Amino acid sequence: MPTYEYECKKCSHRFEVFQKMTDKPLVECPKCEGRLKRLIGSGSGIIFKGSGFYATDYKKQGSSGAGASQEKPKTCPKIKEGCDGCKANG
Repeated sequence: MPTYEYECKKCSHRFEVFQKMTDKPLVECPKCEGRLKRLIGSGSGIIFKGSGFYATDYKKQGSSGAGASQEKPKTCPKIKEGCDGCKANG
């Protein structure tokens, strides 16, 4: 439900009310029973949270260039030196 802000024309009392969009606007001040004016408010704005809207929601996989999705084979850099440590561990 949206929040509507009202101001009394008589006593300048300002307040907010949760109302359905189909509800009729309030006309009487709860303090002095004067006439009310519904103000144009900003409502709730867009709030961006997290590491990035584009990067997390709309970025295509592999968009950083041709062949970016291909993984390089995992090999030990010391294999050229004759190290067998990687083969023995898994």
